[in-house]
Amino acid sequence: MRVSTLGAFQNGLGLMQRLQSALDHTQRQISSGRRILTPSDDPVASARAIGIRESIARLDQFDRNANIATNRLAQEEVALQSANNVMQRVRELALQANNGTQSNESRAQIAVEMDELLDQLVQVANQKDGSGAFLFSGNLLDTQPVSRGALGFVYNGDQGQRFIQIGEGRQVADGDSGADVFFSIKDGNGTFRGSPVAGNTGSGTLGANSLVDPSAWVPDQYTVTFSAPNVYEVRDSSAALVSTGPFAPGDTLSFRGIELSIDGQPNTGDEFQIEPSGNADVFTSVAQLVAAVRTNVSDDASRAELTNGVNASLQNIDQAIGRILDVRTQVGSRLAAIEGQVDNNGAQVLNYRETLAGLEDLDYAEALSQLSMQATTLEAAQQSFVRTQSLSLFNYF
Repeated sequence: MRVSTLGAFQNGLGLMQRLQSALDHTQRQISSGRRILTPSDDPVASARAIGIRESIARLDQFDRNANIATNRLAQEEVALQSANNVMQRVRELALQANNGTQSNESRAQIAVEMDELLDQLVQVANQKDGSGAFLFSGNLLDTQPVSRGALGFVYNGDQGQRFIQIGEGRQVADGDSGADVFFSIKDGNGTFRGSPVAGNTGSGTLGANSLVDPSAWVPDQYTVTFSAPNVYEVRDSSAALVSTGPFAPGDTLSFRGIELSIDGQPNTGDEFQIEPSGNADVFTSVAQLVAAVRTNVSDDASRAELTNGVNASLQNIDQAIGRILDVRTQVGSRLAAIEGQVDNNGAQVLNYRETLAGLEDLDYAEALSQLSMQATTLEAAQQSFVRTQSLSLFNYF
């Protein structure tokens, strides 16, 4: 078999190119610190690495979502705290106004401050987040949630909640609707409410009331009538007699699982109505309280009207404060859940990165040893190629 000079040259040159390419590949591995530079280096490991990177990117997006939800919930919590502070101040002023030492003029001044607090409460309900979206308008982020019209206060948003995914199969609401926070609040004590009938002439006022036996409570409209200053009777909406008995100022009346006290002295014919709680909004409750504080007191009957109005509105305010507290508790729970999920996401990312490092990171000791061997092999091949190319038959003549 004859080997041509050109064939020997090409074989030697091809060998050196392959050796040089392998050496270059190893050098690039060392400089980058990565074992896999192209998918062809390890197709199976490359496919696994792509899947792991996608998982890491998904977890990074969850963390960004969690940050958005955290910021919005933190702003909601601040707004709820402000609303609570406003209502607590309204409550203080109401108790101050209901003091017997106050004059009509001093109560009017208190009512002015209450009006300002009512405007502040509306402003809190219409607060925006950092991106300019309303906090309490549900899914209608660009719609002002609360407005005041001739017929009272109106909620313009919807009752929806936006849910943001913060983990695999884990979502969290990034806010609450104003309908749930400020409007759908049970008035009275949450079970029933009491009110004097217009035209009462005595000094009787409704005091503390509560549900003591839920199993005996029958939701209906009841009328407490004083057939004499010291005798009362209770009838339901069908005028059926429910209870009757003697009365003295400060007595507690009990019927159908509820108790209510009546202070002062009702006159003959005075009536009080008891009916199941309905939904009220905190803004109307404050407005009614302001109107009650502006009552002009001139006798026992007007004093009783003031006290009954303030007491009824204070019950509604207390219900609203309780609702704010419940929502703040929910917000705190969501923030804690987000924090825990972010920690869990971080642990998963760390585990994925460790797995990815095991697939792609370079073993420097092995690579340096291979680089030295490849360099020696390439040098030997080069020297062999030079010597082979210098051979000639003319050297033997």
